[in-house]
Amino acid sequence: ADGEFGLSRPSATRTQHAIRLLVLIRRCGEQPTKSDPPGMATVVRSELRLQAVDFWLRNPDYLADELITLVESGAIGDTYLDVAERLLNDPEPDLRYYPMPKWLHGAFEPLDDAFSLLETYGLATALRRGTPGRNVEQTQFFLTEAGASAAVDLATDPILGWYSHQVELVALIAGDDVGSRLKDRQYLQTTYANTDLGANIASIADRVRVRLTAHAHADGAESSS
Repeated sequence: ADGEFGLSRPSATRTQHAIRLLVLIRRCGEQPTKSDPPGMATVVRSELRLQAVDFWLRNPDYLADELITLVESGAIGDTYLDVAERLLNDPEPDLRYYPMPKWLHGAFEPLDDAFSLLETYGLATALRRGTPGRNVEQTQFFLTEAGASAAVDLATDPILGWYSHQVELVALIAGDDVGSRLKDRQYLQTTYANTDLGANIASIADRVRVRLTAHAHADGAESSS
């Protein structure tokens, strides 16, 4: 498929999904505790959180909108408005845009296939808690020390390193919120909330550009006063 800038967007692949999961668990995870398996570097405690941060990594317009909201709240500086503008207008984020379908718990795409690729190479492992058939199981996603090292090395790759840099913005807006809280924030977007089950969640780029234009006009008015 072609991106907004007329450039050829690479097809979404299992490997690309695995790379996203690698950087997300590395940067959006937390430190393991003594009760966790040994030899683990980071862990994302729920699939809800992993799906939510994957959505922001795949949708630069929603990521930009969250940055603007944080600027308006005073949580981050005005310089992030320039970052939000680049997310919308630079070719690179557009080429990495891959919409996600919406299901009962919001944006969702099966992780098993991509995550198994990380497991095959000893980069990650999953731990499921609960009693199958009785209690709802919770899946926790661990990155091994080898996986953490691979994620660090990825940042130096001239092409794939983009994910390592972009995930810093995702980690900034996600903070320490649990998955349900992140999903609640995403549901505040009308386009997201009104998407039919099974349909891809549409872009909000035009609305985000309107927000940025309003900020630019406000800044201009302040400068001339």
